[in-house]
Amino acid sequence: MKFNKWTVGLAALGVVSLTSAVRADEAKMSQVQTALSNTTLSGYVDVSAQFNPAGGGGAPLYTYGSSSFAKANGINLNVVDIALDKPEDESPWASGYHVELWLGPDGSALGIGNGLRQAYITLRTPVGNGIDWKVGVFDTIIGYEGSTSGSNPNYSHSFGFNIEPTTHTGILATYKVCDTVSIQAGIADTAYAGFGGYTATPNTALYLPTVMGMITLTAPDNFGWAKGGTFAVGVIDSPGNTGGFTGDGGNGATSLYAGLVIPTPNANLKFGAAFDYLNARDVSGNTWTAALYGTFQATDKLSLNLRAEYLDAGGNEAYFGGTSVNGGEFFTGGGFGVAPGGDQQAQELTATVQYSLWANVLTRLEFRWDHVNHGNGFASAAGSLQQDAFMLAAQAIYTF
Repeated sequence: MKFNKWTVGLAALGVVSLTSAVRADEAKMSQVQTALSNTTLSGYVDVSAQFNPAGGGGAPLYTYGSSSFAKANGINLNVVDIALDKPEDESPWASGYHVELWLGPDGSALGIGNGLRQAYITLRTPVGNGIDWKVGVFDTIIGYEGSTSGSNPNYSHSFGFNIEPTTHTGILATYKVCDTVSIQAGIADTAYAGFGGYTATPNTALYLPTVMGMITLTAPDNFGWAKGGTFAVGVIDSPGNTGGFTGDGGNGATSLYAGLVIPTPNANLKFGAAFDYLNARDVSGNTWTAALYGTFQATDKLSLNLRAEYLDAGGNEAYFGGTSVNGGEFFTGGGFGVAPGGDQQAQELTATVQYSLWANVLTRLEFRWDHVNHGNGFASAAGSLQQDAFMLAAQAIYTF
């Protein structure tokens, strides 16, 4: 074993023995190995290619917090995800952690800084069936879709995803009442940014907190083919990013969500439904979306995923991008939002073929059609506006 010069010098003077130094180093190494023995490394690399025939089009637009961007007509590195996990064990006072980093364009749009996606400590307290806590930065509790693309049925995000918060910094408690009922509740400093969007910028969480809650019901085994079906209802209320005073987002917002996953007698076929409702208090009227999902697992490697969705901006102007045009029409560029004035409704239909050809790689081919009810809402490469937008995309995700 190699010793540093100070250890060798002290041993020469008789202050320490090399044997004790060896034992001390072995003890330190054992402590490090014990601390890391249950830590796992995982992640994925997400890439895509997206073609919009007219050169513009609003789908899909990715929104994370207050930042967003389009990927039309490009070959894209979406994100490199790297996660470290130490899960809780079964002990009453268990603890663990989760650290997840996002590198690449999606990571720069998170709005948290330093490419951080999530970072939280997990703790369990032995109250009743046990309360599990998350303390730190974690994903939002509501929504049918999440930020991790590979866990969603489609490559592109829904309208509903874009009017939900994405990430919180705070404290979240989860309690499993029984096998069929679980509850989540928490406080955070995520704020409403205004015009239908949230931001992960810290707010005054302990003075004007964002509060959240959710209940999930799961069909038990004695429900036959319907076992495993879920119904979830959640609410998030935010005071706004200006401390609850008037101004951009100062009046805050309330998001309501209801989601349903429905198995069928055919084990390879399942359906889902989602309803998102945004009461943005800096604009008049309320925005809501309703979506239906269908998944058919044709083989172990092949599946077909469908999504149909309707958006109602609630008497407000709805838009894709940082600039809205022509009173109640869409404009491509940034993220989905709403603003006072206008009255817009829109629909989208998305079909995704998913196939696992290579080991550890998820591949997708997706077609999406968007349509606005009033006027011409999507920008083309020439700058003209169209009532419809089309998108063809391919995606590959390597998971490790």
